[in-house]
Amino acid sequence: MDITKLNSLEERGANMRLDLFKLTGAILFLVAVGLFISKTMGHVPNHTFLIVSAIIGGYMALNIGANDVANNVGPAVGSGAISLIGAICIAMVFESAGALIAGGEVVSTIKKGIIDPALINDTDTFIWLMLAALLAAAIWLNIATFFNAPVSTTHSIVGGVLGAGIAAGGFGIANWTVFGKITASWVISPVLGGLIAAIFLYLIKRTITYQEDMLQAAKKIVPILIALMAWAFSTYLILKGLKKIWKVDFVMAGSFAFAIALTIYFAVRPLISKAATQLVNSKTSVNALFTIPLIFASAFLSFAHGANDVANAVGPLAAINDAINSGGIAKKAAIPLWVMLIGAVGLSLGLALYGAKLIRTVGSEITELDKMRAFCISMAAAITVIIASQLGLPVSSTHIAVGAIFGVGFLREYLKRTDAKRIDEIREHHEHQDPEVTEAFLDKFNKASIATKSKMLKELKAQKDLSDFTKKERRSLKKVYKQELVKRSHVYKIAIAWVVTVPTSAFIAAFLYFTIRGMLIP
Repeated sequence: MDITKLNSLEERGANMRLDLFKLTGAILFLVAVGLFISKTMGHVPNHTFLIVSAIIGGYMALNIGANDVANNVGPAVGSGAISLIGAICIAMVFESAGALIAGGEVVSTIKKGIIDPALINDTDTFIWLMLAALLAAAIWLNIATFFNAPVSTTHSIVGGVLGAGIAAGGFGIANWTVFGKITASWVISPVLGGLIAAIFLYLIKRTITYQEDMLQAAKKIVPILIALMAWAFSTYLILKGLKKIWKVDFVMAGSFAFAIALTIYFAVRPLISKAATQLVNSKTSVNALFTIPLIFASAFLSFAHGANDVANAVGPLAAINDAINSGGIAKKAAIPLWVMLIGAVGLSLGLALYGAKLIRTVGSEITELDKMRAFCISMAAAITVIIASQLGLPVSSTHIAVGAIFGVGFLREYLKRTDAKRIDEIREHHEHQDPEVTEAFLDKFNKASIATKSKMLKELKAQKDLSDFTKKERRSLKKVYKQELVKRSHVYKIAIAWVVTVPTSAFIAAFLYFTIRGMLIP
């Protein structure tokens, strides 16, 4: 047998064994959840229904870990700041810590107020509704993960609740104003994230990498950027990650975060200066200065995500548990420790088993990331959430992170094309001169600062008005650098997945609700 075919068969066999191992691990977790609930909740009326709900809650948590967590650590992995295994370990620890430490004691039974629970008078109907919503959201997340599409888990569960709610109570049960705001977030989240990330990247380029002495510029600017990051992440963590155990307003959170940022600034400034002194004057060296901040960013984002978004997995389960135990429907439901543990363990296990796929997609397959670009994405994730929360705008952390990746990628395309156009103009101007003179000028131009480049171009235009170019020369100037630095197939696939998340989850949930209702009503 041909050695190439033999290697291919061996590789396929190894992949099949790995897939089987992952599937076995996920199934064992769900079986363990079912056995745990049956042993500890056997005295509860309708405990069989609670066992089924807990298993579906665990399935939802697995899918959140596989899909949603990638946004927090993907950029750091793609930039090379941390290895894939290291990122998974950090995310597992901090996601679980965020869920268990700051996940809160109560959760809204109806996520985002998308439907009015007062219109559901029957407890059994409410339980069926929440079960259908939870399962529909989990199925949709599983489908999205299979197709490498990072989607919003919040939108998935909102779609599930909306679809099952309409199936149970008609269209009048839905809060269409809230739904309109959620729909607006499909645009708001990625655009805000992309703009903020692009602005930060452009500022870094202007103040550091476009300077002739990049290391000297980095000594001044990088400590400021790290301090700003400390402020943003501290504010983000206090407002969002700790809101269920320590509720403060923006002014207090920002003031406390400012004190932290100031302390960090004076602490890191001598460290950055010392590190920069030992490096060569290059963009690669400047990138190295962002490694440690990116690791901390991954940890902070994971903690905040675990604290804030674990309710997507355990919220409906907590609501079902409350309804079974109390026999009524409440707007707020207590979160027992066992419910939170299912969410935290399931989320971590889903990340460990299936998260690598989406981490690679987010970190390296949409656009090429270095540490500076990844830093800008992390900054955008925190700052966008802060701005949106103060303006009352609904945003998705998934959409923000992916939109930020698009933002830095499209900015790079724009800058590359602008630079290529300038080079074309210079070559056209030197068209009849010695090639060595042209290359010497281009070399000087590439090494110059922004101000010097602008001056050189003005001098060229003064010598020869570009409007006097011949038709052939003008056509040559239009041959701008056309390389695409953002993979368009990923842009289209992700955009489609975002748009169909709510309606698809809603349709699946409605179907499941009618199925469950038909099975349980005599």
